Amino acid sequence: MSDSQQKLTRIGVFYDGNYFLHVSNYYAYHHERRSRLSIAGLHEFVRHRIAEEEKKDFHLCQIVDAHYFRGRLSAQEASAEGNRLYYDRLFDDILMMEGVTTHYLPVRTVQGYRQERGIDVWMALEAFELTLHKQFDVVILIASDSDFVPLVRKLHTLGVRAMLLAWDYEYYDEEGRRRSTVTSQYLWEEVTYPIAMQNVIDDDNDELFPVTRLFVERKKVIVGDEEPVEIAEGESKTSTIYSLKDGYGFISFPQTNNLFFHYSFLVDTDFNDLREGDTVEFTLSKNEKGDPIARNVKLIRP
Repeated sequence: MSDSQQKLTRIGVFYDGNYFLHVSNYYAYHHERRSRLSIAGLHEFVRHRIAEEEKKDFHLCQIVDAHYFRGRLSAQEASAEGNRLYYDRLFDDILMMEGVTTHYLPVRTVQGYRQERGIDVWMALEAFELTLHKQFDVVILIASDSDFVPLVRKLHTLGVRAMLLAWDYEYYDEEGRRRSTVTSQYLWEEVTYPIAMQNVIDDDNDELFPVTRLFVERKKVIVGDEEPVEIAEGESKTSTIYSLKDGYGFISFPQTNNLFFHYSFLVDTDFNDLREGDTVEFTLSKNEKGDPIARNVKLIRP
């Protein structure tokens, strides 16, 4: 084995947080896997893929630094959106446990629209500066924008390889509107190792790294020594609205990965009257795939 193959490969990982959230939501709510992406799983995948690309031992490919960049609502705005503040903190705990350093900028509201500004520039500057100081051998970008092309070119001048983890996908929402995410072709062409993650996940043909490791394991809640709670179709329940989208939403329900409902499932309730955190009554049901959903959703007014 050559000296270069015995040398430790130092890896730095950089997340465009807003992009990562959209991708994770896609797999949680619109993809057949119905599960969120796992930070730990992605890090293991990165080490596995670098070892494969550079023909090195897996244990010599180590993530020495990881950073997550995203715009963030103020505490007052987040607390006004139901459980938003709690789930933001919960995800912070996950990042902290995986050794990921968080970087947040305040989200600005301009003419009624929330905007993230300056995140891409900040992430690129931090990635370049940290590469200089910590001497990464490979920088991992979880991003899709052409704004990162200058960063990749600068990394190459330092002799640093750049790996891109990106997803191209499309789906139709409950109102039939086409939604899609497309990675910049300029970014694809610049990086050393471009990885089309949607193909990795859908093909699932890597015997050394099962794709299931890329996702958070969905578990049923167990109380003490009791058996997992079963979903009784037709049973009436009460809970709060976790999130609202364009014409559909999700109800907090610990036995599942939250319950989907469509505006057409509402009873004596206008969808426009609903707010995240509202208490609702509903009936447990299942969709055509057998996944649990909520029907007959009714707002419980104070």
